[in-house]
Amino acid sequence: VQLQASGGGLVQAGGSLRLSCAASGRTFSRYTVGWFRQAPGKERDFVAAIRWSSSSTYYADSVKGRFTISRHNAKNTVYLQMNSLKPEDTAVYYCAAGSPITSATMNAELYDYWGQGTLVTVSS
Repeated sequence: VQLQASGGGLVQAGGSLRLSCAASGRTFSRYTVGWFRQAPGKERDFVAAIRWSSSSTYYADSVKGRFTISRHNAKNTVYLQMNSLKPEDTAVYYCAAGSPITSATMNAELYDYWGQGTLVTVSS
């Protein structure tokens, strides 16, 4: 499956952005789709994920209450709505698809397919 992430940009602190992750070549129906982010000089961190089969969602503590992950079945697309953005949210955001077990949803190593990344910059 090929993933295309989009929607990044420059926004002021407190603003909002919506990222999209569109799949081609195969549907998301059997996968968990996650968003990860990597800030300069830092490791790639888990942000959020959604299980296609159950619609269960998972969030990193740092984004709970501010970010919402959702899906659009017909468009085979996953969205990450980001509100109340902070400068520390600045990073390249990647979407990924895989089949991690529930307890390992946050483990990037268990995702098989990755998009190219989209840059989110939050100015103070």
